[in-house]
Amino acid sequence: MSTYTANCMCGAISVEVEGEPAAMGICHCKDCRAWSASPVNGFAIWPPDKMTVTKGEDQVESYASSEGHQRAWCKKCGGHVFHDVGPLGVVDVYASLVEGLEFKPALHLNYESTIMPMKDGLPKFKDFPSDFGGSGETLPE
Repeated sequence: MSTYTANCMCGAISVEVEGEPAAMGICHCKDCRAWSASPVNGFAIWPPDKMTVTKGEDQVESYASSEGHQRAWCKKCGGHVFHDVGPLGVVDVYASLVEGLEFKPALHLNYESTIMPMKDGLPKFKDFPSDFGGSGETLPE
């Protein structure tokens, strides 16, 4: 079984995730864009019990961006590390931080809110797939 490591910008926090991500994709929602200061957020999600803070737990600070959503960063450098998506029962360890992970997005979420349209042939969900409480509706590229 694979184990991956992710670190904050300064290295004060390290997390390990066990196994392959349950899903990888690109989120276009306003919250992810604001949090990442980017037009999109590349996500890689695991079950919460597959992620462990292995270094710097005392440096982890978090913010409840909405009920059940805890976005965590490093107190020392401000680097964002993970997002505990409680209502969906997953944790997003930001794909760009996961060392050795080949990022292969399979879908786009919240594409209705995009500010950066992408033509990549992947499904573009208006919000979320119905399995995750969304409408399941897809939008054209």
